[in-house]
Amino acid sequence: MKIDTTAEKLANLTFSLLANCQEKEVRLAEIHNLTQAEFRCLRLFGADEVLNNKSIAERMKLSPSRLTRIIDGLVAKDYVIREIDSADRRNMKVSLSPRGKSLVNQLNKAYVDIHREILQDIDESQHAPLITALMHLLAALDKWLAKGAA
Repeated sequence: MKIDTTAEKLANLTFSLLANCQEKEVRLAEIHNLTQAEFRCLRLFGADEVLNNKSIAERMKLSPSRLTRIIDGLVAKDYVIREIDSADRRNMKVSLSPRGKSLVNQLNKAYVDIHREILQDIDESQHAPLITALMHLLAALDKWLAKGAA
């Protein structure tokens, strides 16, 4: 297959894959009464991890004001605890509350379960090649992004 044809197929597949992955996240978030942004924010946390607002904003590619609204929502739902950083009052430390830790565990399990279900529709002999191909695609995409390509 010519590279132009392959590139076009890859472009169409990644566009559809992104749309479907976003829909998958929306559905899982709605089950737990979360916005998609709240869901993505919670997925950044490890069990006992404390993140600062700047690192969360960078990882989510959000403005500080947009992140503040997301954190406000998660605080109101008692999923995260926000504290002013004593070393830098402009910075916030954000950690999961006990309720948030429980929810993140549920979300992580549900996320894996969804992908287990998806894999059941793919022949088992294709699982390893699929993972390998996706790892190569992700590495190539990371490399492209690191170059600052547009």
